[in-house]
Amino acid sequence: MPRKVVSGPDYDDDEYGDYEDYEDYYDDDDYEETAHVEVKPPVKEKEPLKKSSNAVPVLWKCSMCTFNNHETMVYCEMCGVFRESLVKSAKDGPIKVDSANGISNNYGTSALSNSDSTKTPVKTRTTDFDGDSERKHATTSHDKVNSAQLPSVGSSAGTGKKKQPIKLPEEDVPVERTTQLIPDHFQLKEDKSSRASSSAQNKDYMQTLSSDISQLSTERINVNVAQPPEEYKPEGWMLADQESGTLSQLNLAIVGHVDSGKSTLSGRLLHLLGKISKRDMHKNEKEAKEKGKGSFAYAWAMDESSEERERGVTMTVAVAYLETKKYRVVLLDSPGHKDFVPNMISGATQADAAILVVDASTGSFESGMDGEGGKNVGQTKEHAQLIRSFGVEQLIVAVNKMDVIGYSKERLEFIKVQLGSFLRACNFRDSAITWIPLSAVDNQNLIKPPSDARFTSWYQGLCLLDAIDSLQLPSRDVSKPLILPICDVIKSQSTGQLAAFGKLETGAIRNGSKVLVLPCGEVATVKTIERDSSSCSMARAGDNVAICLQGVDGNRIIPGGIVCHPGFPVPVANYLELKIRVLDITIPILVGHQVEFHIHHVKEAARITKIVALLDKTGKPSKTAPRFLKSKQSAVVQVALDGAICVEEFSKCRALGRAFLRSSGSTVAVGIVNKIMGQDHY
Repeated sequence: MPRKVVSGPDYDDDEYGDYEDYEDYYDDDDYEETAHVEVKPPVKEKEPLKKSSNAVPVLWKCSMCTFNNHETMVYCEMCGVFRESLVKSAKDGPIKVDSANGISNNYGTSALSNSDSTKTPVKTRTTDFDGDSERKHATTSHDKVNSAQLPSVGSSAGTGKKKQPIKLPEEDVPVERTTQLIPDHFQLKEDKSSRASSSAQNKDYMQTLSSDISQLSTERINVNVAQPPEEYKPEGWMLADQESGTLSQLNLAIVGHVDSGKSTLSGRLLHLLGKISKRDMHKNEKEAKEKGKGSFAYAWAMDESSEERERGVTMTVAVAYLETKKYRVVLLDSPGHKDFVPNMISGATQADAAILVVDASTGSFESGMDGEGGKNVGQTKEHAQLIRSFGVEQLIVAVNKMDVIGYSKERLEFIKVQLGSFLRACNFRDSAITWIPLSAVDNQNLIKPPSDARFTSWYQGLCLLDAIDSLQLPSRDVSKPLILPICDVIKSQSTGQLAAFGKLETGAIRNGSKVLVLPCGEVATVKTIERDSSSCSMARAGDNVAICLQGVDGNRIIPGGIVCHPGFPVPVANYLELKIRVLDITIPILVGHQVEFHIHHVKEAARITKIVALLDKTGKPSKTAPRFLKSKQSAVVQVALDGAICVEEFSKCRALGRAFLRSSGSTVAVGIVNKIMGQDHY
């Protein structure tokens, strides 16, 4: 027989003043204890009632909307979120169901609600209930629970017909009340068969509820787990073959000790290849003679600022373009003075290959190797170490000013022995090093074989231009997402707007492409692209370009920033783990040591926070951490930067993972980013 139950009351103050109204409803005086007499429900009358002393509701607060719900509710009436105790129990395991009463043991109810579920003997009687009248006093929330838990109530209400009188036994029968009923006065009237069937229904319902809560808990946990990004798939236009008739681009850094003739060599090459007009060259020669620096005429083709011309040294990386038979070469003329090594690092990191210019004159070569007085490391050594750390593997050693030493073969051999052993220590292979003796001022062995008899008597090798064509172009990875480190912010020649200038490390870009600008985190659209000072519609990895962006403020584009794919942002971090190689230092590196941290086009103050371990020649870390680091040691260290920078692990992007540590005007260590410890997401 289906079980009937009176649903929970509707707490409407206008209709009911107190629980005593329901006490009168079940007054024993209103009913006779008969076996077959049909009794109609008494008519309720409103009258002043006093509050029951033992019906004190216990509330629990929703963790989502802070709404106060009754202790017996398993979910929030306001927002529908399950009670926290249920979710916790679902995490621990399936909810246990009491087979006797069909109620979960993990509800975490209070003593008051537990007392409601105890069995109390009551005297039963025969009565007739109208299902429709019961539905009138049922609240919405209790009706949802009871309709699922006790289907007999819904079926009784749906018929709308009066049931036949039920004959109940006279003896006391233990009646069980569920925790969903709020006041104590509502009792379930059932027989043993109906209680067994409803108990089975309740058991099935609670098992379903337990599985739903377990699934909900699992979904909540999975939301917090970072999903791996989707695999990047390049578009067809990115993988298109190179246009016929166009030359491949080669980024060539010109490095070396101060006053070794780097700018003069670059200017002479440009003049011989027709990249400098006769008018400009005549102007430079006239101005150089007026200032008593006639030999600087070709250097001024690269050093255009008044300060550089006044001081006679290159201060920033100058960019120029020339063409050979095989390549479209981007010359990166780097400063050689030790005060401007940070500028050299910022510009020369774009290099695919390098020309190391050496002054062959007596004393100048030694100064470039050992520094002034032999106390420090000269820029010849430091630049060689840096460009190898940039990932440059191919090197042309241009032994300049051979005219000063009378084109001496013995002097050249001495330089090759001294410098060659150091380059091998920097992991340059002998097969990747090309030695070119020349004279930039006398135009010997630059774009054609030498003509001086003193030179041709013993040298029959390549000229500088042929040596450049002999270089191998490194692989360009256009199949990876776009990464463009911003080297500088310049004014576009075509639009006059600010443009981000740099080398595309990976990926490709074209007009109309959507890009993400970091570290500001704003999405912009590519408006124009300039390559070699001329407009183009697209560019691929390896190209040096200047791009104008639409949709982002020009002040948000800064040197050291990144232009990347919106779906694959570069991390922005300030706490890194590095694998470093300590160079020739006089002061050991301790924990807390303050350094200048250089990576691609960024310079940031940093501090050594931890020396993790030493590394042996095979790269195996030591079991104990050292107290300090000295020259020629390899180690794993952790550094904290004063400001967050755009950086990537070396294993994911080599161009953004090479780091350099400088202190007191010298490079103390070079290395790679092993792990990003602290990271901000955009």
